[in-house]
Parts: sequence; C-alpha cells; structure tokens
Amino acid sequence: MKYHLVTLGCPKNKVDSDGIEMLLRDANYRPTDRQQDADVLIVNTCGFLETAKEESIGVLQELGRRKRKHQLLVAAGCLVQRNGAEVIERVPKVDGLLGTRRWMDVLDLIGQMRSGKARRRLERYTLLGEAENDDASAWLGDKRVPALLGDPSQAFTAATPRPPVVAGSAYLKISDGCNAPCAFCTIPSFKGKLRSRPLEAIVDEASALVTAGARELVIVAQDTTDYGRDWGEPNSLPRLLSALCNRTDARLRWVRLLYAYPGHVSDELIEVMATQPKIAPYLDMPLQHGDPRTLRRMHRPSKLEMVYDHVSKLRAAMPDIALRTTFIVGYPGETEEEFQGLLDFARAIEFDKVGAFPFSPEPGTPSAALPDQVPDEVKQARYARLMELQQPISLRKNQAQVGRVLEVLVEGEGRVEGSGEPLLLARSYRDAPEIDGLVLVPGVRGAPIGEMMQVHINGAMEYDLVGEPLVGEVFSSKRPNRAPISLG
Repeated sequence: MKYHLVTLGCPKNKVDSDGIEMLLRDANYRPTDRQQDADVLIVNTCGFLETAKEESIGVLQELGRRKRKHQLLVAAGCLVQRNGAEVIERVPKVDGLLGTRRWMDVLDLIGQMRSGKARRRLERYTLLGEAENDDASAWLGDKRVPALLGDPSQAFTAATPRPPVVAGSAYLKISDGCNAPCAFCTIPSFKGKLRSRPLEAIVDEASALVTAGARELVIVAQDTTDYGRDWGEPNSLPRLLSALCNRTDARLRWVRLLYAYPGHVSDELIEVMATQPKIAPYLDMPLQHGDPRTLRRMHRPSKLEMVYDHVSKLRAAMPDIALRTTFIVGYPGETEEEFQGLLDFARAIEFDKVGAFPFSPEPGTPSAALPDQVPDEVKQARYARLMELQQPISLRKNQAQVGRVLEVLVEGEGRVEGSGEPLLLARSYRDAPEIDGLVLVPGVRGAPIGEMMQVHINGAMEYDLVGEPLVGEVFSSKRPNRAPISLG
C-alpha cells in the first residue's frame, strides 16, 4: 500500500503531517510522489486565511479530478476543522475528513472507509474532534454521518512520531490551540483553547529528533510563550528550554524560538536564552502593528513601551540577537496617521527581519464586521511603503555581518545564474527555515546536507549573505542541484 501526502500551511501543520506519515509507515504504507501510484491521498489543509483556504480547496479538487476508482482521498487539518461541510460540497470526491487534533487516528479513519460502509453513495466518515467536546456525529451538507471519535488529548501525552530528519532541521510543537483574543484571527474557532504538551513528552521527542539527525530544533506553537498557562504555570517556557538544552547531547547546536507573544517575554526567558549556548540568539515576536489605536481594535497588546522594554532587554542580554516580527497593514479603520505610526515604530526599533501582510477579512471574526474597511489598493500601497522602509534596514543589518565567521547549517546546492558556478545553500543562526534568508557560498559543492560548517562572510544583500568556507575543503557529491539562484 502507498500514500501520497500534501502538506499546506504553517510549520505546525508540518509536525502533524510528520505524525501522520510515521503512523502510515508503521502500518507498512510506503510514500510516493506520484498520485497515480497511491492508494491513499491525504491533504493536510490550511484554513487560516481565505487565500490559504482556496489553495487547499484547489489542491483537493485537482487530486479529486485525477482520482482513480480504488483511491481514497482524505482532507485533514485546519480547513476541515473550520469548514468541513464546505470541503465536501466543493470537493465531492473527498472520502474522509480528519480534524486538527485527530491526525493520530488516521489509520482508524482509513480502516472505516475501507470497511465497505463508506462505499455507500454520499456517505463520509469524519474524525473531527471538537475543540471542547466531541459530538457523536456530524452534519455534512444535508447528510448526518457517523463520527469516529476518540480522546483528542492523546496527541499531547507522548512524543509525536516523526520521520527521519531532512536537512538537519526539525520543528518541535509544544502546544496547540490559543487563548489570545485577536480580532482578526480564526485559529481559536477551530483549534480551541491552549493545550500544552507535557514537558517530558517534548523532551523525549526532541531527543529522538537529535538522534535522527536534527542539528536545529525550531520551537513552534500558536504562542510559544504561553506554554504552561493552561496548567496555571504561565512562565513555563524557560523551564522547558532549559530541559531541552540540558537533556540533549552536543549534536544539537541550535534551539530556535518562534511566535513569542508581546507581554509574555519574561526576564526569566531572556536569561535562559542568553545563558544557554544551544539557544540561537533569534526571536520571532509577531507584533501585527505599531500604532496603539490600531492594536486596540485588533485586541492586541497596545502598550508600545512594553515592546521597547522587551527589545532593549533582549539586545542588552544578547547583542548579536536577530529579531523578527510581522505586521498587518490596512486593518479596518487604519488611517494614514495610524499607518505612519507603524512606519515610525518600525524605523525606531529596526527589526532585523520583517514580514508584512495586507489585511484579509476572515468570515466569523470580529474584524470582518468592522466599519471603515481599507480599499485593496490602499492596502497594497501601504504594504509597499512598509517594505521599502524595511529593506535598507535589513541590508544594513546584513552588512554588519561582513567580516564575521558564522556557523551555518547546510541545506542544499544550487548554481550561480549565468556562470553556472556551484553554489552551496546554507543558513546561519540569523535565519529561520522557510521564512528568512540564506548564506550563499559560491564555488562549493558536495558539503553534507544537514551538517554544520564555518563560513567567513564577505558579502551581503537585503535578505541573503555571501561567504566562503573557513577551511578550503573540496567536497564531492552526486546530489542533484536545486534551481538556479541569482546573486545579482
């Protein structure tokens, strides 16, 4: 038996897909990149934004269009949890639904679908698992169908099964759900409230990942700094990070922290980050805006003095820290004055890395019903102005790395566009996987993927660094090159 798995969305989805994949492999399913060769087709969907929803629907529709008679098509993840009935309506060839906290029951779902019952016309089996309680059945369209329900908390009682580590980096999810009241966000509606995983389960999983080849662990959750709050221990993240560092061996080089919530960056967390050598001096703290009036409408922390205090303490404790944030532009009611407040804030802080998104009204969220929606053309113009402001800041931050020797994690190979010269692709501690830049090393091929090496930085661009190996090693490799990359 073979499976074809497509993962969409954020790193947290990637972790769940890893669990699905390992359960299938343990049941003697083999992976295949060819849809036509698979017995089971699975799409782990994203439902966070309307664009992500439409992408997920599109992938499901394409798989359904080419689906063969013997194949089963499973829609899993966030979109299913949020809009299961719509998935069935728009993708009638879907055979089963698997909710966000039910990925560990994928084999049960497949077994039910193959039992013969699911072959009846229009019948579908679901494992949705409501955020607060599991209903015994579900309505999909005008059809009431059985639901295969277990205990959705079981995913948080043991280490998540994970496949072999690729390229030396692995995501480590420490909690699910979210308690934040952000007015623009749909996640609590289908992920439910915060549910932290037991510390021992996380440490066990981390140790297994390191044994499997992880040199970097990227800590993810909806809000990593909220870890333990559901137990009545809101400042548990420093203890978890200390345990991860102290109870893993020297093969683990970086522990990277994403998605820190403003106001939850405690002095204890800063101290652990500064004193534990394995913790990369890097922090992703999504702020969403830089004007208090907009932040209050977002139901986000609006005391900018608190953010300035966080940043000051982080930079004092870790002078080389790379700080990343994300902003939303064009939020309902955002005036030109408020947007200018955002620009002034970004200029004053000088984040190393900034991601920005035009506001997208999501059905069912308070922000979708707010008056004074900003026209799309204004959103796009403000997005361009913000990124224009940030680009020279990012360039200057990268130029400050020229002359330094950085340890990098090798990710793959490419070619210099035009000359065809080999090009090594790597990341430093300053770059999170999939969202930040690269360290490009021309003239080198064959460095083992997933390993660390020392690179002397001799060039900088807005997003990427350029360097040369500290030791002039020549590697041999038969690995295929990635797509050409331009250095111009």
